[in-house]
Parts: sequence; structure tokens; C-alpha cells
Amino acid sequence: MGEIPLSALELAMIQAGGRRADALRDTAAFAQELERLDYRRLWYAEHHHSLSVGAFPPAILTAHSATSTSAIRLGSGGVLAPNHAPISLAEQFATLAALHPGRIDLGIGRGPGTFDEATAKALRRGAGPATNAEYRQNVAGILSSLVDEVAPDPLPKPWLLASSDAGAALAAELGLPIAFAHHIQPQNTAEALKRYRAAFIPSRWCERPRILVSVLAVCAETEEEAAWQAGPFGVFRDAVFKGTADAHPFCTPADAAAHPFTEQERDLLAGFQTRQAVGAPENVARGLAQLAAETGADELMLWTPIHDLRARVRSYELIKKHFTATSA
Repeated sequence: MGEIPLSALELAMIQAGGRRADALRDTAAFAQELERLDYRRLWYAEHHHSLSVGAFPPAILTAHSATSTSAIRLGSGGVLAPNHAPISLAEQFATLAALHPGRIDLGIGRGPGTFDEATAKALRRGAGPATNAEYRQNVAGILSSLVDEVAPDPLPKPWLLASSDAGAALAAELGLPIAFAHHIQPQNTAEALKRYRAAFIPSRWCERPRILVSVLAVCAETEEEAAWQAGPFGVFRDAVFKGTADAHPFCTPADAAAHPFTEQERDLLAGFQTRQAVGAPENVARGLAQLAAETGADELMLWTPIHDLRARVRSYELIKKHFTATSA
């Protein structure tokens, strides 16, 4: 297997004991570190009204980090189409692409970007969740606005985010590269990507099926240290299942170690993590290589929700070193 490019997903978690300003300060420093480590791209996710995930618009974080880096690709992972006017998104990312040619990605997703129903309705100006037909119209509107409104200026690279068969089918129909959220719905990955490949229609955006797979990846020098650093994610995921993830900051490893999981909750978390990549460098590298081989991914995107920035950067450093050696 040839070397698989590695990229990163950033949710700008709001750390317990920290401030929103601290999370914002870390975003540029993190981008600089990833560029130093030769990661291919860094994407920012859209989220709203949360004490745990920063409500920082992806376009603004992209612009902020682009000014302090020179080579790494930056963009959204993703902007959520139902929350925005298509032409507005096209204008924002086309402007970024003109300012930073060849470096801007426009990852488009569907979710509400919040766990709170009232916030979701407010983002949609009182409307309910988008239907499949509305979402398709949203995505198609963004793509046509890019061409009709901003060409022939440099264009951002569009991607479609998906976590289901339906998202994969839409990416195939529109001829878009797909970024599949294995870190959210790993049970859907294999079938959805099979459907994407089989139904793919070449377009001006992509001549052949192109697959990026995002995966939870937490790495440290030992298995014990990796488990310690991954502890806050376990609390966060448990809160996601309970619908309370937006109500608390992203906790420390010490607080996570004291969290009162039930036996069933521990089993669910353990089952999920067996499909991700958490552990010492050799095991993480092996797991990522296996995921790339099973999915036929052209690229892997790592989501590493570690509380401390230095430990998070160290995880990316260890993975880059050992995965490159494994996949070469």
C-alpha cells in the first residue's frame, strides 16, 4: 500500500476551566503545528449554542488560520447547507479561495450543528429539518452559485460530508468527493462507500470516486496514557447519546476518570472505540492502515479530542511518524 495522506478535523472544543478565547487562540497554533508535521488539510466543523463545542463559523476559522500558514489546505468539515443561503456560502468560500489559491476546501454537510431543538429551529428561521429534496437543492445551489457567481476566479474544492447511504448516494449523483464520518457512524461506512463507488457519476468537480474517511484517533506513548487522554471523549460521547453534550465544557482527563459510567455505557463506548484508533503508536498505525485498506480510502482525516493542546499535537506527531512508516 502506498502512503495514505493524513488530515485533521477540528471541533474547537471548549475546555473545562478555559474560555472561548483560549479555544480560538489554539486554532491558529494547531494549524501551524499540523503544517509543520506535513498534514494535508485541516477542516473546521460548524456547531452552535454549546458549552462543549465552539460556535465558531468555519469560514472565519479558515480565514484566521490561513493567514498564519502557507501550505496546509484549510476549510469546512463542514458548513451545514440547510442553515445558510447557498449563494452566501459560495461567496464566502470563493473569497477565501481567491485570497489563498489552491488551499481552500468547501466541505458541505446536512446536520443541524446542535443538539438543541430550539437552536436548530432558530438556525432554520423556524423551519423544521431539511428534507432529502431540500438538502439536494441546497447542495446543488451552492455548486451552481460557485460557477455562476464567482467563476473564473480560483474555486474552493467542494466535498460532500456523509454518514449514511443517503449522503453517499447524493455525493455519487453530484459527482463530488465524499468525506465519510466513520467517527460518527462506523457501522454505516462499508455499505455507504460501496454504494458511492457503484453509483458515482463523473463531474467537473471530480472525475472518479474520491474517498476521505474521518476517524477518531488518540495516540500516546503507551496504551495507558492514550486511554487517559481519550477519557474526556468518552464522557462527551456519552453526553451526545443523552442529548446533554452542549450543556457542559469538554472535561479534563481527571474528571473523566471519575465519571460514573454504567456498565452498559462502558460496553457501548468500548464497542465504538474498537472501530476507531486509540492506543500506543504501533497499534494506532496498524488500525489506521487496516481502516484505509478496508475502505479503500484515498485519505484519512483524524479527529483527536484531547483536552491539552500539547498532548493533542503530540498525538498527531506520533501518528504521522508511525503511520507513514507503516503505509510506505
